[in-house]
Amino acid sequence: MPQDLIFAPMGVLAFLTFAVLGLIPVTRFRAGAAGHITTDDFKLGESPRVPPNVAITNRNYMNLLEVPMLFYVGGLMYFVAGRLDRTALVIAWIYVALRAIHSLIHLTSNDVRQRLVAFGLSNVALIAFWAVFFIR
Repeated sequence: MPQDLIFAPMGVLAFLTFAVLGLIPVTRFRAGAAGHITTDDFKLGESPRVPPNVAITNRNYMNLLEVPMLFYVGGLMYFVAGRLDRTALVIAWIYVALRAIHSLIHLTSNDVRQRLVAFGLSNVALIAFWAVFFIR
């Protein structure tokens, strides 16, 4: 199997992260134009005055920079070791799909139960991704 196939799910997750990053100024500028926030509300992170839709966008971006780092490292491990196979690639795509679902839920309905399921399953997929590497 071509080892560089692992870069496709890694790239999709990176572009999802960039898309959410692009939403941050959009939500902040809209809230600022509506008079809901000022630049002072971001001096030390986010003040309590920051509306939930603005805070959630930033929080989702942070989520995409936390645990997914283990996915990127794992993907590079598979590539460098030349151990990518169909199972690992399928798990990688499942992980990315679940992270995309998590972001979609987080940024729209923000239903905590649905978000928890997507987040939990994505973590199970990531653990499996790592486990397959070390078990084989």
